[in-house]
Amino acid sequence: MPEAITDLAATELLDAYARRTLDPVEVTEATLERIEQVEPAVNAFVTVTEARAHADARRASAAWAAGTAGRLCGVPYSLKDLVATKGIPTGRGSLVWGVDDAGFDAPVAERLAAAGGVLVGKTTTPEMGWKGDSGNRRNGPCHNPWQHGRTAGGSSGGTAAAAAARCGPLHQGSDGAGSVRIPAGFCGMVGLKPTYGLVAQYPASAVETVSHVGPITRTVADCALMLDVMVGVDERDRTSVAPPCPSYLQALQRPLDRLHIAYSADLGYARIEDGVATHVRAAVDVLRGLGHDVEEVALGLDDPWWIEQTIWETGMAALHDDRFDQVRDALDPGLVAVIESGRTRSGVDLARAYQARVAWVDRLRLALDGYDLLVCPTLPCTAFPAGDNHPGTVAGHEVTYLGWTTLTYPFNLSGGAALTVPCGLADGLPVGLQIVGRRFADELVLRLGAAYEASAGPFSVPVL
Repeated sequence: MPEAITDLAATELLDAYARRTLDPVEVTEATLERIEQVEPAVNAFVTVTEARAHADARRASAAWAAGTAGRLCGVPYSLKDLVATKGIPTGRGSLVWGVDDAGFDAPVAERLAAAGGVLVGKTTTPEMGWKGDSGNRRNGPCHNPWQHGRTAGGSSGGTAAAAAARCGPLHQGSDGAGSVRIPAGFCGMVGLKPTYGLVAQYPASAVETVSHVGPITRTVADCALMLDVMVGVDERDRTSVAPPCPSYLQALQRPLDRLHIAYSADLGYARIEDGVATHVRAAVDVLRGLGHDVEEVALGLDDPWWIEQTIWETGMAALHDDRFDQVRDALDPGLVAVIESGRTRSGVDLARAYQARVAWVDRLRLALDGYDLLVCPTLPCTAFPAGDNHPGTVAGHEVTYLGWTTLTYPFNLSGGAALTVPCGLADGLPVGLQIVGRRFADELVLRLGAAYEASAGPFSVPVL
């Protein structure tokens, strides 16, 4: 049955292709059938690239037969609808920016295609990725596969919803304040915000200095496999760097030494709902059971939201400033408010935020001195209603459009690796454990994530 095929991870598909027990053409057909089956309820895709997928699958099948298969040969994947693609429209969730053919592929699109992957579509995002829900005025709301009517998160909500709905095993997202980890956490998926610069971006995000491109998958191994293909220098991105690890997937095979891990329930300032806190504490106990030294710490940090907010609002204001008065009515009203706030800020305000960022990141470094990694909740709450801009309140306190993501945006400011892995269900909705490392600690973050995944056992998937 197609459902049996679409349950398989990318690593399992590649093994089946190598043993000739499955063929990319039949896997692609099953994946497209799955998308058609679940899309009315989930609304994860803005474009299903059926013709491209069939062509990619035929090429992959021939490559396996000829012994020339690439790293992802025949594996279905999706791209977020903020990523430039040649020959495929990019809508950005916007009525203002339109739907256009960029005429070129972004670096991540090039690399996934060159590795032999099968592109099945582009996934939905809020307008220009501005919030932690993926509803927009062009495509409507994106629903969480765990519970219709709940958000899949954002801004890579379509990405995570497609992964959770088993519409292919590999899905690309981007993260400027948590936009990989928020939807992965809400949908019970694995999501990695790689070290800044490890995955090249072009064109640059409006919030370039906090933006990362990363994978959302159902398993840590698939996340590592996808990262292997995505990483590397691209001359179009002056911040891109070479990966220090030759293969993140192969690194998962090495046993972990005993780690000294810092655990913070709230980073010192966040408010966390009880159901989330309970499951994260249980996950920490699993890590202790693996033999790691996990110490609860008081980090002594203040909330850096005002820094992230200043970067976000001025970036969005600059992106729209030349024609704001003309396009205002066609923009998401919530985004309008962000832009208007950004237009009131001065260059000195932005410079002050960047200076404060340096100081805050240095305090984080000192607080974690002597620890290998930090673990904390990924999110302070479970998925809120689909189409809302934010939860409204968290643990009884009012929140703002991205200010509620108190546990994710700090690590966009620091630029290090941050992974979310599912660690339980609170009232039927997923909870995530976040594993945070220094810059270029992606290998260690993934290895601990894989060890936790293996010890905790397979996480369930939603029934659709």
